[in-house]
Amino acid sequence: MSSAAIVEPAPQASRLKHWTGHALSGIAILFLALDAGGKLAMPRTMAAYSPPQLGWPTDVGTFLMLGATLLVCTLLYAIPRTAVLGAVLLTAYLGGAVATHVRVGSPLFSHILFGVYLGLFVWGGLWLRDARLRAIFPLIR
Repeated sequence: MSSAAIVEPAPQASRLKHWTGHALSGIAILFLALDAGGKLAMPRTMAAYSPPQLGWPTDVGTFLMLGATLLVCTLLYAIPRTAVLGAVLLTAYLGGAVATHVRVGSPLFSHILFGVYLGLFVWGGLWLRDARLRAIFPLIR
C-alpha cells in the first residue's frame, strides 16, 4: 500500500474537530455536573420540586444517590483516560431518564429526547476529539 493512498485530514480541519469536540464535551460536562451538584447540595429542594408523576421517591436519599451516581459518571467522562467508560455509564444514566419520561408520557422533544440530546453531545464530543474512536466508528468508509 502506497503512502499516497492514505489521506490525512488537513491540519486546520483536524484542529477544528478537536476543539469542537472539546466544546461539546464541555457543555455536556457543565450541565451534568450542575445537575449532580444540585442533587448533592440541595437534595431537599430537588425532591420538593421533582414532579410526583415521574414515580421516583422524593426522599433525600434517592436524590443523594442519583447525584453521586451522576457525579461519578461525569468525572469519569471528564478524565481523558476514562472518558469512554464515563460515556458508556452516562449513556446508561441518560437511558434511565429517557425511559422514565416515556413511561409517564412526557412531551417528546422537550423531555423524552432531552437525554438523547445530551447523549449526542457526550458521544459527539468524544468522537470529534478522539481519533481512535473515529477509527472504530467511521461515519464513512
